[in-house]
Amino acid sequence: MLNDAAIWKNFNSPRRLFLIAGPCVIENEKLCLQVAAALKKTCAALGIFYVFKASFDKANRTSARSFRGMGMETGLEILGKVRAKVGVPVLTDIHTETQAAIAGEVVDILQIPAFLCRQTDLIEAAALTGQIVNLKKGQFLSPVEMGQVVEKARLAGADKILLTERGTTFGYNNLVADMRSVPILKRFGCPVIFDATHSVQLPGGGGDKSSGQREFAPVLARAALAAGANGLFFETHPNPNRALSDGPNMIPLAEMPALLRSLLKVFNAVKE
Repeated sequence: MLNDAAIWKNFNSPRRLFLIAGPCVIENEKLCLQVAAALKKTCAALGIFYVFKASFDKANRTSARSFRGMGMETGLEILGKVRAKVGVPVLTDIHTETQAAIAGEVVDILQIPAFLCRQTDLIEAAALTGQIVNLKKGQFLSPVEMGQVVEKARLAGADKILLTERGTTFGYNNLVADMRSVPILKRFGCPVIFDATHSVQLPGGGGDKSSGQREFAPVLARAALAAGANGLFFETHPNPNRALSDGPNMIPLAEMPALLRSLLKVFNAVKE
């Protein structure tokens, strides 16, 4: 298993694509191990640096009746098993300062959700763990405004910061991905990730849940790499139509190898 310095070095390599991917939410241990093992194998064959992602709690579900996850205690236990058994770094969302301290003892990367990206106390708590912090750009912010978010994290002591673009609110139940965001975010001196599957989400578009247009995720991912993104973020599931969260915008796991091969061609073309 890589140490923190080695993980951070991979995020900063201009000649190696990195991928953060996994199911939206932890549904069970078997699913997480299956997805992590499959993506590790694919990424190893392609020379892509891979990080497993899944949330132990989705605190921003549209409906109070929606599945939120398995909870912090069980969820972190499963993430720890993925890290140990599959041998990949892991990332998860946090929503409170208490979660930051506890999750920081288990995972390699703490993610500040887009809706919470201006929550100063949460950012400071994540920074204090010493772990890598992934700041997701709020759907309500311009990329320029993320400079203030980065400054908050740095003033709190964070020196390993990732920035993720995930689309901007565009009317009702719709997002737009402005590729100007990629070079703008890169001005802040952090590796920039493009979240392809959340960028095609239709927030609240399903009435009591969000909808999505997964067919456009590969299109936007190619565009983001051409614009200079350092890495990509995908949510994936063996059967997205049966997933307990974000199914409409997730990529079927079986399609990920071919998709990554095509995206790697774009990354290599831009790199060269």
